[in-house]
Amino acid sequence: MTGKEAGHIDHASPQQTPPHANVLNADALEVAPGTAHEKLEGWIPALASEEEVRSALEKAFDYRGDVTITRKDGSVVEGYLFDRRAGQTLAESVVRLYPKDSREKLSVSYADIAALAFTGRDTAAGKSWEAWMKKYAEKKAAGETNIALEPEPLD
Repeated sequence: MTGKEAGHIDHASPQQTPPHANVLNADALEVAPGTAHEKLEGWIPALASEEEVRSALEKAFDYRGDVTITRKDGSVVEGYLFDRRAGQTLAESVVRLYPKDSREKLSVSYADIAALAFTGRDTAAGKSWEAWMKKYAEKKAAGETNIALEPEPLD
């Protein structure tokens, strides 16, 4: 009987990989890259094609400030766009927003939109985790204690 047959481990042979060795490191998963946000504040997109209309309204849905929609009839509405429903055509697609001067929800067909402008302040601009850490590090380096970053007023 050889050493292997008697339960002896041959240290010269390659070790087997444990079943969990290929699982991602949990600490590495905690560090995820941030999302790069476009600076949309003040942008007035061209709405010449159906694709440009759809793309601009997707960005408006993700925007954290007010937008101004000018309808083809000349009426203007400014408010926070909180929903969009994309249909097969522009006429079947709508955006929903809370007008700045009203509490009621308003629906506007994509087909009725002549112009779109990102007019409101982006309330989340510059408020990334990296920006928070930079402010925290500056306060700590200055010797401040009881460091708390308070929220800014939304205006």
